[in-house]
Amino acid sequence: MTRVLLVDDEENLRLALRTYLRKQGYDVVAVGNVDEALSQCAEEAFDFVVTDVRMPGKTGLELLSILREQHPATTVIVMSAYGSIEHALEAIRAGAYDYVSKPFKPEELAFVLRKAEEREVLRRENRQLRAALHREASFEELLGRSEPMKSLFATLAKVAPFKTTVLITGESGTGKELVARALHLRSPRAQKAFVTINCGAIPEALLESELFGHKRGAFTDALSDKRGLFEAADGGTLLLDEVGELPTSLQVKLLRVLQEQTFRRLGETHDRKCDVRVLAATLRDLHADVKTGRFREDLLYRLNVLTLVVPPLRERREDISLLVDHFVQRYNKRLGTKVTGLDPQASKIVEEYNWPGNVRELENSIERAMVLADAPVLRPLDLPEKLREPKDPVAAELAKGDLSIKRTARVIEEILIRRALDKTKGNRTRAAELLEISHRALLYKIKEYGIT
Repeated sequence: MTRVLLVDDEENLRLALRTYLRKQGYDVVAVGNVDEALSQCAEEAFDFVVTDVRMPGKTGLELLSILREQHPATTVIVMSAYGSIEHALEAIRAGAYDYVSKPFKPEELAFVLRKAEEREVLRRENRQLRAALHREASFEELLGRSEPMKSLFATLAKVAPFKTTVLITGESGTGKELVARALHLRSPRAQKAFVTINCGAIPEALLESELFGHKRGAFTDALSDKRGLFEAADGGTLLLDEVGELPTSLQVKLLRVLQEQTFRRLGETHDRKCDVRVLAATLRDLHADVKTGRFREDLLYRLNVLTLVVPPLRERREDISLLVDHFVQRYNKRLGTKVTGLDPQASKIVEEYNWPGNVRELENSIERAMVLADAPVLRPLDLPEKLREPKDPVAAELAKGDLSIKRTARVIEEILIRRALDKTKGNRTRAAELLEISHRALLYKIKEYGIT
């Protein structure tokens, strides 16, 4: 049953409304002031609060403000006497659903409540639909509804249960580590450790000890025995990030571990067994590195049992709005902000930008915009300047990769006509001369493209 809290200092009106709404099937509690209302809300949940604006003590606007903070799911409807419509409109701007003007008939309030209920049903269905779409467009922490991502999710689901070594390739910022983590979480090893090491971030002299561990006294600073990452990941998964940066001397030892599932700590003479699924990630072309002697061919074959290519963001533009919504929600929680999204112009900028830094650059740009924003909706000026730099529309059209001459030519033709009209300040005769077409042809094109 729908629960309603009535707040009004006029006792007769309060009781009459309570009686009428109960007959309409509502569970109604009626109180005479804001303090009583807040006390009731602290003890029990209400679907709707119907409050007068002007009352002795705290006003209905103050109640609205507190409810928005403490009970954001509660819908508020305000009652406003003649002459205080300004307050009612102020309440709407502050987040109230609707208002009714006194004097009113009880059925008028019932009608507003029914409309509010219908809205809540639609909002609930919308949330459920968005949650369902989010589930369909996600694989663990990965998000995407584009065809490249759907294909990647399907492959991940097939590969995850096996111990197969996987090489994950892709540009910087595409989410290679998230792909590795998704493989781990969907595998039988999910309850064991997921360990990652950046092979390019650790000096060569220390890297062997990090991977395999060492015995006390193995070298000058080895003051005690130390486990390596292969031992730490035993039973789980080890991600070798930037594996292309692995020194040649360690490539031999890694190959031995992959072949024999054994390794030696530095300074030891006996082998240790390990049960580790190895995943490798790189943005380098390892096949090219093999030709130059930088990377061992036999190790590449061991790592490259199966390759997963993570697509760059420019090849999955359908996912940009989904990722933006995700990052807005994430940073609202982290930063305590209340951003609701991007305005149409900002959305257009974000969706048309080429994102050389991929998903990582998109996330950083959204976080920066949310920190600098002065309003709940992000505007173009909140975005990084490089996103807002003017782009040549012809080059941008060609960069989209559409190979249809007809479609691309039409777009470029319209751009050139607009430029000519802009340059001649609307003088069509002069614009036709610049475009080297007849005046009649220009008039036809202007009508065809809807140029005003």
